[in-house]
Amino acid sequence: MTTLHSIIIDSDRLFTGEDVPAAYYEDTYVKDIPPVHAVALPVNEEEVQSLVRYAIDRDLTILARGAGTGVAGAQVPLKEDALIIDLHLMNRIVALDEETLTLTVEPGVLVGEIHRYVESQGYFYPPDPASKHSTIGGNVATNAGGLRAVKYGTTRDYVRSLTAVLPSAEVITMGSRNIKSSSGYDLKDLFIGSEGTLGITTRIQLKLIPLPQARVSILLAFDTVQQATDATLAILTSGADPSGVELFERQALRYAEQNLGYPLKSQVGEAYLLMTLDGNDPKELAMRAERIEQIAKETALESHILTPEEALRNWALRDNILLGLTVFTEFELLDEVVPINKFAELIEATKQMQAKHKLNVLNFGHAGDGNVHTLLMKDDLSEEEWTERRAALLKDLYQKVADLGGLPSAEHGIGIVKKEYMEKMTDPVNLTYMRAIKQVFDPDNRLNPGKVF
Repeated sequence: MTTLHSIIIDSDRLFTGEDVPAAYYEDTYVKDIPPVHAVALPVNEEEVQSLVRYAIDRDLTILARGAGTGVAGAQVPLKEDALIIDLHLMNRIVALDEETLTLTVEPGVLVGEIHRYVESQGYFYPPDPASKHSTIGGNVATNAGGLRAVKYGTTRDYVRSLTAVLPSAEVITMGSRNIKSSSGYDLKDLFIGSEGTLGITTRIQLKLIPLPQARVSILLAFDTVQQATDATLAILTSGADPSGVELFERQALRYAEQNLGYPLKSQVGEAYLLMTLDGNDPKELAMRAERIEQIAKETALESHILTPEEALRNWALRDNILLGLTVFTEFELLDEVVPINKFAELIEATKQMQAKHKLNVLNFGHAGDGNVHTLLMKDDLSEEEWTERRAALLKDLYQKVADLGGLPSAEHGIGIVKKEYMEKMTDPVNLTYMRAIKQVFDPDNRLNPGKVF
């Protein structure tokens, strides 16, 4: 029988027993992670296939893992004797096809590295999650969205093809470099967002577009979240066409300011919109920026068109809200989504829940696409108080999301931490067919069992 050491020859790419690094037993949202069978770090597709065959022979479960930045508990096992296949060493940018605007990459490439590479070549990969050190494989697994989804869409819109190793150890390629297809079921889109439950991605072909030649950022300050979201709706219907519209509360921003050591450009108000416009004509871009300022002038306390240096600093503050919170306190991060006209109503409801459950709640998010990042703050609560109050608030919160026509996850995935709410908020017929699809691809329930549904 094949051994792990015959598959992964390099000792620094294989860990068993007490040699498994502590990082594989750590997760912000899942406690008491059970012992794993082994952690293997393949460097090519053939090794991934061999590892899957090894797991089949020994009836092991398998978890695929990337940079470990997931926030839904999808990257850790729930039972003993899982084989973790860590793909972060499969990190090559394989090829750039400039004729079809296609970039071929391995799953371990960091999304920030993709941005830097393609922009150096004059091209643009729009999906822009705040976590630039997440892997593209992880982005595909959760259909990551990010800061530019309001204009450009999510990861799903920029995947031309996927190659994956199935639970049977077969290799499947889904999609192609063709722009159009009406040729059977679209298996590629089925795998995107499946959180490692259907296959292990080994190669991805990404769609690129020409790099916009000009960009400008605008910061608006408001007294209330309601005013900020009203302005968002007006801006989205005005033809200004922003590529990013981010909302954050003053209280959430405070942690980022403390962590980075400098303030936001505006220091008035309780809610802020930070927007980016892009395009190829600077004059036309200036007109769109002026249109936004005109729309917001009735309710905005301040309006700032940022210099390039100011834009970098202010966007860094937005990106560091979570990191700042991590430094100062324990929290739970949500990524619920509602129709954009319900964004303010949901945030207002969280404030009522804060008072009801005596649990500090902060919000920021992608105002342009209705994706709220609600933060539940532990502060100085005991573990028992934190667990009890959080559970009660989450029950109310997800009921409100459902009442508003929303969904439990916009871009982070369900994993284990939102599984209960996914089951409550999803039509039973949908769940039945999702489980049937899982059974077709993974009849032994080997890949990431217990996640999603």
